[in-house]
Amino acid sequence: MNFDSERDNKGNILLVDDIPENLQLLSDLLLKLGYTVRSVTSGRMALKTIKVKRPDVILLDIKMPEMDGYQVCRAIKADEDLRHIPVIFISALDDVFDKVAAFESGGIDYITKPFQIEEVVVRLENQLTIQRQQQLLEKEINHRRQTEEVLYQSRALLASVLNSSLDGIAAMQAVRDPRTGDIEDFRCLVVNPVIAKVFERNREDLIGKLILKKFLSNLEPGLFDQFVQIVETGEPLERDFEYPSGMSYWYHFVAVKLGDGFSITIRDITARKQIELALQEANKRLEELANLDGLTQIPNRRCFNNILQSEWKRLAREQQPIALILFDIDAFKPYNDYYGHLSGDDCLVSIAQTAQKSVFRPADLVARYGGEEFVVLLPNTDLAGAIKVAANIQTAIHNLAIPHAACDVKNIVTVSLGIACMIPNLDIKPDTIVSYADRALYNAKQQGRDRYACHS
Repeated sequence: MNFDSERDNKGNILLVDDIPENLQLLSDLLLKLGYTVRSVTSGRMALKTIKVKRPDVILLDIKMPEMDGYQVCRAIKADEDLRHIPVIFISALDDVFDKVAAFESGGIDYITKPFQIEEVVVRLENQLTIQRQQQLLEKEINHRRQTEEVLYQSRALLASVLNSSLDGIAAMQAVRDPRTGDIEDFRCLVVNPVIAKVFERNREDLIGKLILKKFLSNLEPGLFDQFVQIVETGEPLERDFEYPSGMSYWYHFVAVKLGDGFSITIRDITARKQIELALQEANKRLEELANLDGLTQIPNRRCFNNILQSEWKRLAREQQPIALILFDIDAFKPYNDYYGHLSGDDCLVSIAQTAQKSVFRPADLVARYGGEEFVVLLPNTDLAGAIKVAANIQTAIHNLAIPHAACDVKNIVTVSLGIACMIPNLDIKPDTIVSYADRALYNAKQQGRDRYACHS
């Protein structure tokens, strides 16, 4: 085995696509970037290949003969040994329905063809980073559990474990008031070198001393009483705490009743905490990607649907109006045909960003609804307010003065807008206002485009 090549391997990727040209293109790109790549041309071959050698990530096409990508993904997720492998769909299908079906079948991400290799790599690395962090975290947790299990097996093993353990271990005895019997403090009976290091003291200076109450009062008020409850009730205590000591900041302890006192194990979890924070950040980024349109960088239809649902319920309770503007670019297909798809993408980005700048309240939402269609959600807004916003969007897009030689309305890019406003009712589906705005948009187009129309 070539160990250097194993270290250089950035991840094992399985490509599944029934078109060999697609496989070759993506495989060559990923191989140059240091990934190990295997390619298959059918879903059944993919399932056989996965069981022989499991990949770190699967890039899966949707439209394939015999088994489509959804069926393959469901088969993987149904297998207990394979379900943890992340599946990223990579497909030319760009409809929201296809994307929702991909996520419902168990996909973790979705990339639309034609793809940018930079986007593919970022999404791959996000999944590989999460996998590596989860593996490290699981390894750390398993190691902690194994150590604790050894500790609890027998008190007779305590003496041999103390000096060899990587965890801090101590045993405390309650010191009680002779008159009342209340616990006043705890005396250190046993302290291993790790505990001594945390206290920044020699073991000899700790054993036999009454130092816990003073230490805990500086660390966290009320924690001393919790240790008293361990002795009085027999209930164990387990938690994380923050305590700067050298290069370490976070520790985890488990304390259990031991005679008229308790034993405690302490572990430095600074590295684990850092992994958890990195994992949280990666998950946050994935959540942002799931709710953001990749091209225009404004919220996508999935995000819009979720917010419409929640706002509909809120405003139904408050009996306040909600307005919605649905608009699209006039003669966008001729624009694409005349100027090319790259210019079409630039046009979509400009329109999206301009519309987003035309709303000012934090609760207002501009989202890409699909293709060249956009939606503006305006909670607590009446029809007059919605008309004002629509007029602002129309004027702002006029001011962009994007040339459109193929348009029979004007020689610049324009938009048609449909406006609807209503007070929500829980007996009516939120999609109702979308259909109203869609009818108004249709009327605006019938009236000559480059205008707004309201649903009556």
